[in-house]
Amino acid sequence: MHSILNTMAHRGVSSQAPENTLSAFALAAEKGCQWIEIDVQLSSDGVPMVIHDDTVNRCTNGCGKVREMTLSQLKKLDAGLWFGKQYQDEPIPTLLETLDFVQQTNINLNIELKVYPQDDVALLCKMVDEVIKVSGIAPTQILFSSFHTQALARMQKVLPEVRRGQLWQKIPKDAISILRDLQAYSVHCDYRFLTPATAQQIKEFNYQLYCYTPNFPELVDDYWRWGVDMMITDVPQAYAVLENA
Repeated sequence: MHSILNTMAHRGVSSQAPENTLSAFALAAEKGCQWIEIDVQLSSDGVPMVIHDDTVNRCTNGCGKVREMTLSQLKKLDAGLWFGKQYQDEPIPTLLETLDFVQQTNINLNIELKVYPQDDVALLCKMVDEVIKVSGIAPTQILFSSFHTQALARMQKVLPEVRRGQLWQKIPKDAISILRDLQAYSVHCDYRFLTPATAQQIKEFNYQLYCYTPNFPELVDDYWRWGVDMMITDVPQAYAVLENA
């Protein structure tokens, strides 16, 4: 079970390139990952951007809230230099640019819908829907995930053919009823809070089970036996090493 094919590159190969950039995504494709996980939120002018935090402070040379900056302002920022000099002038990608990349490389994309306080969930879902339709990507090549159940419920209405994964830190007791309502495909949870009994329950109902973010494969050796299908990790390459061990 220890295979790079059972990993999802968390924000790309974010251990070796700046997270949520095309360079990090290209590394994932080069290493043979079949899945990339990204974070999407809107610029002030309604463009779905690929960035995790609600501000640009940590991962760019700028400062301020993503939702208060236009596409043009966000595109002027350097999203690579903080990670290393070789990544200087790496831009924040749009969702559309990322969809183009995954279509060219035939890799699958987990789009996490980021919802922060004051965010307009309806507008986020509407703009993501529009971009996906413009891109022409096959629904089978993408998966939506979110901690925000209502965002997933909205996507279920507008793009029912795209699979949905509910994110939880710790899987709640009423998980199955929430998953049923969403007609969910997968459950994504923090590996540190998963128990064999909870994993068994999720698998009994035939949901895919993904864990974030185990960066040391030996910590999750037993999890494959519990039924976990995929690890969402910053270091998918560490799992590849074990294939030949």
